[in-house]
Amino acid sequence: MADLHGSVAPGFERVRAAFARNFDEHGEVGGAVCVVLDGRRVVDLWGGSADPLTGEPWLSDTLALVFSTTKGITAACIAMLVERGELEVDAPVARYWPEFAAAGKQDVTLRMVLSHRVGLPAIDGDFTLEEVLGHDAVCAAIAAQAPAWPPGSKHGYHVRSYGWMLGEIVRRVTGETLGAFIAREIAKPLGVDFFLGLPEEQEVRVAPIIAPPKETDPKAIALREQFMGPDTLLGRALSGPSNLFEYGPMWNTRALHAAEMPSSNGICSARGLARTYAALVGEVDGVRLLSRESVARACEVQSEGSDAVILVPMRFGLGFSLPPSLPPACPESCFGHAGAGGSLGFADSRRRLGFGYVMNQMKLGLVGDARASGLTEALYACLGDLA
Repeated sequence: MADLHGSVAPGFERVRAAFARNFDEHGEVGGAVCVVLDGRRVVDLWGGSADPLTGEPWLSDTLALVFSTTKGITAACIAMLVERGELEVDAPVARYWPEFAAAGKQDVTLRMVLSHRVGLPAIDGDFTLEEVLGHDAVCAAIAAQAPAWPPGSKHGYHVRSYGWMLGEIVRRVTGETLGAFIAREIAKPLGVDFFLGLPEEQEVRVAPIIAPPKETDPKAIALREQFMGPDTLLGRALSGPSNLFEYGPMWNTRALHAAEMPSSNGICSARGLARTYAALVGEVDGVRLLSRESVARACEVQSEGSDAVILVPMRFGLGFSLPPSLPPACPESCFGHAGAGGSLGFADSRRRLGFGYVMNQMKLGLVGDARASGLTEALYACLGDLA
């Protein structure tokens, strides 16, 4: 049994039990979960090992790389700029980034980028890792590339290109990187640990990601190769560009942590994730990041149904995943984003709630993660009991 720490408010004991089950039944190694309700932490739990090789325990402020959970915070930044009038969702991207108009993309709008409808899920070209982590070469390739389908005609998950496109739009409009915007507009006023481009002095706090177990069943391996092999659109989107991004030791390097990949390499604590989402839907110590109107606009359904890239039904607002693309217990008032391997952040606008779950042991699947699902099911059972 894992050594668990932290606290839950009266009435939220089921979440503690679900967190314990993650260790006892679902192979959790180390992680944390936090829930902020009406600006107050009602769940704040952590436990297990941050690094099994050294025996370092998971602490209250341990940081973890959260992969596509980053996309939700990127979407929040765009919504903040839209609310301020610095961006318009129906403006062509080329208004802010003129080079993007090449190859028939002159009418592609910010709305299409946010809802995965551009037709650029995989990036063409041969790149070194240094070029990819440096941002500029990849953005130049995206600007020059022709879409794989007529923009707006269908949606397909833009695994990494989503982040590079939005990051470049923010840079063109504000003059600063998205990581700098997050640091100034979210992390500092809220006092949260969320980094896009991790400062070197914070590196010691990061729990190394543990790669998902290797598949051993020959039939499963063959099926994976059929749908996710390097020559498939899904495989190219997941591991690209240049097949550089398989889930493994590379994600634990200083070079990758220091880079800014606004779709993929946010690093945060569970507390930071929950507090940020809570501030999107209510005040947290006097700070609210978005108006109710902006939240409602960001959560209007833009894409739903079969996804042209990952080949399962998905539902998106303006950058946020919407139910049922969140764990099954999440009601329609929720919005957020999950990350490869299991991490999850979301807000519930009706409950004025923010949720954050981070961990180090990755588990891959297209039907959700049992650990995050168990935590959210327990949370909403508690909320139902308290209603």
